[in-house]
Amino acid sequence: MPVWFAFGAGLFLPLMFWVCRWQGWPFWLCGLVLLPLAWPRRAGGGAAVAAVMPRAARWLPGALAAAIGAVALAFRDGVPLQYYSVLSSLFFLGVFAGSLMQEQSIVERLARRLEPEFPEFAVRYTRRVTQAWCGFFVLNTAMTLLCIEAGEEAWALYNGFISYLLMGFMFAGEWLIRRRVKRRGHDAAGPVLRETPHV
Repeated sequence: MPVWFAFGAGLFLPLMFWVCRWQGWPFWLCGLVLLPLAWPRRAGGGAAVAAVMPRAARWLPGALAAAIGAVALAFRDGVPLQYYSVLSSLFFLGVFAGSLMQEQSIVERLARRLEPEFPEFAVRYTRRVTQAWCGFFVLNTAMTLLCIEAGEEAWALYNGFISYLLMGFMFAGEWLIRRRVKRRGHDAAGPVLRETPHV
């Protein structure tokens, strides 16, 4: 399941909730959006993400997403679709947390695609950034579950807007902190960190 497709579906479903509400369509029809995720794909832009997952498990997120869509269609119920946001958040939590158990964290792998010569201070920094993203996905999962309990409107508002706004704050905050880390570590460690690609 390509990373861009996962994020796109995660944003598309809450937006489609409002479209369905506006048009008077049943929300469960949006289960069709998740069915194609079961189809095997090359990692593409998510190659670094795929690299930290066991090969045998790379099909599992897409299969679970498609199963959620199939359940929504079979029972004509939109509630299962809300749990796709939970699945997405847990998937990325697993990828980021799992990479901390390896020699290179996921953020370091992404950064090394632009800067192969990686100083020690950058390795430590990217590990801390990976830990911060783990914390974000834990909180995001908890908030999504709370919003599901609060009702469809709360779920659609949080997962279609607020969670992405918070993610933007995370990227912006990390960018500001990274500039300070660069300035402090450049003289002692040589090459500086370049822009870390978005996940």
